[in-house]
Amino acid sequence: MKIAWIVVILLSSLSLSGKDIFTLNCDSVDVVPTMKDPGVFYDSLQMKASRHRVTKWLYGHMIRPPKESGNRNLQSYEYYRSFENKTIGSITIKSLDVFGPDFSDTSKTTDIWIEKMANKLHSSSNLYVIRKNLWIKEGQTLDPDLFMDNERLLRSLPYLQDVRFILTPNPINNNLVDILILTKDVFSLGISGGIGSIHRGEIGVYDKNIFGIGHEIVTKLVAHTDKVPHVGFETYYAVNNVRGNFVNFSAGYSNTYLREGFFVSLERDFLRPQSVYAGGLTALRNFRADKINLNDYITSEFPLNYLFLDAWYGRRLKLGINPNDNRFQINLSGRIRYTTFYDRPLPDVGNNQFFANSTFYLGSLSFSRRSYDRDYLVYSYGITEDIPKGYLHELVLGYDHNEFGDRWYSHVFLSTGNLFKNEPFYFYTSLAVGSFWSRSGPEQGMADFKFNFISPMFHIWNVQARQFINLNYTLGVNRFEIENLLLRNSGGIRGFGSRSEKGKQRLTLNVENVFFQKKSILNFKTALFSFFDLGVVGPADQSIFKQNYFTGLGVGLRIRNENFIFKTIQLRLAFYPYHPGDVYPIGFLFDEVAKSKFYSFQPRGPEPLRFE
Repeated sequence: MKIAWIVVILLSSLSLSGKDIFTLNCDSVDVVPTMKDPGVFYDSLQMKASRHRVTKWLYGHMIRPPKESGNRNLQSYEYYRSFENKTIGSITIKSLDVFGPDFSDTSKTTDIWIEKMANKLHSSSNLYVIRKNLWIKEGQTLDPDLFMDNERLLRSLPYLQDVRFILTPNPINNNLVDILILTKDVFSLGISGGIGSIHRGEIGVYDKNIFGIGHEIVTKLVAHTDKVPHVGFETYYAVNNVRGNFVNFSAGYSNTYLREGFFVSLERDFLRPQSVYAGGLTALRNFRADKINLNDYITSEFPLNYLFLDAWYGRRLKLGINPNDNRFQINLSGRIRYTTFYDRPLPDVGNNQFFANSTFYLGSLSFSRRSYDRDYLVYSYGITEDIPKGYLHELVLGYDHNEFGDRWYSHVFLSTGNLFKNEPFYFYTSLAVGSFWSRSGPEQGMADFKFNFISPMFHIWNVQARQFINLNYTLGVNRFEIENLLLRNSGGIRGFGSRSEKGKQRLTLNVENVFFQKKSILNFKTALFSFFDLGVVGPADQSIFKQNYFTGLGVGLRIRNENFIFKTIQLRLAFYPYHPGDVYPIGFLFDEVAKSKFYSFQPRGPEPLRFE
């Protein structure tokens, strides 16, 4: 506090006119200007600070101007609240071209010929597609929470890059508010692919918004020189929000050297705290596969032939608890999972079988609260990001009717994040403890702790930057021999491909600094990053701190154009000072990476904890 006082006094003493008046809040280091535009104050203060080397350094490290939400149109809850209880008059939707215009200048056009051609090739989102995703209607009383939720929902659609709701008082009737919805598509056509080795590779094409109607299709060719079929294919089709019921449909078929089978799925989520019900239904039939599902980390050398059925339903309960908080939600959910194998590996010497025929019954009671802040340059490269804050706590109980012995299941999951008011940083933490229970005691149990921190935006040499810190500890109890924790999974050590370092207990620390570059080429924005990863893995019955430590450190470059649907391009150079025999000391990687996502605190269907 004293340092902040000294900085402000020192900077203000540089003023020759003495006409800039500001006050200090003695309970914090926030500077509260009395002038109309706080940006003018900070610009003036920075200009004065730059005249001296010492004060320039102090300004950069101690003074944080307010977020640039005004000129980036990051509509806040207070913005919508200023129109609360007014009646919605008209709702107009305007879709902007992918390349050229933005929300600050909707009339801007592009002079780049390839972007002009792309605008002509692109099918803009049909206005019906946008309207069927609207909760707000003409004639409704304006609800700020509903507006925030609806804008976030539209922004989460895979074919929309960003969305703005602009509210204008009706010039004739002051009780009416007219709504202009600006939407900006992404160029929905994309190409994906990669070469895993000289023996295998894949290439695919996809469209996230076929003919502008919001449907998604993916087709991929997968090849292997030594395994059959030498050239196979995968296809996937999805429909977001079928007929305005907020039910998502997806189906797919695959016939490659890895798997042959098909699936069909229907899913409806708890999209809002006011959502009354949610549920899902999935049918998966694999005639030949290396794992139970694509998200599973355990693979089998023996081809699996099985049927998997999954159904769940959840409903919001009104118990009179915390009735004045419309962001609070209590849900009761149930699930049934049925798995039967036709071909699988033989049980181990102890007659244990991970791939077991089972009918799994699950029920959960969850308590949640969620709202959202808005920011930019966190995981994206300049578009609006909705950052969840709140908590999700759930108790899950289950019964596994298993061919190798029936058993009970239970777990407790606690999570919270971003609950500090008026703080420019973000964090998330969770704790989960659960296990199956048989006559012989706990089995396939686990405990997991996570802590994620994202720093406020800071500046280094006039470059905007953030720091990301992730800490994770996982402990397995009486897991199957086939179940192991590795350091190569996401959240472990980047590029660390070792399969020899494994165990039932793992501790990882990831620190990353990202430097967002201002300049872009053809709207391709870049970010330099440096990272330090630390990982320890070992048996469950020994201290994790007595195991071998492995580290990875390096630098990289990410390239992203938010106008396109494809993933971020990444170049990464890593150095591993201490490494096992199956890891090289230096690693270079050029690949695509998916954008990281915030934990949403959204209630879900009950499912067992994942040991991965």
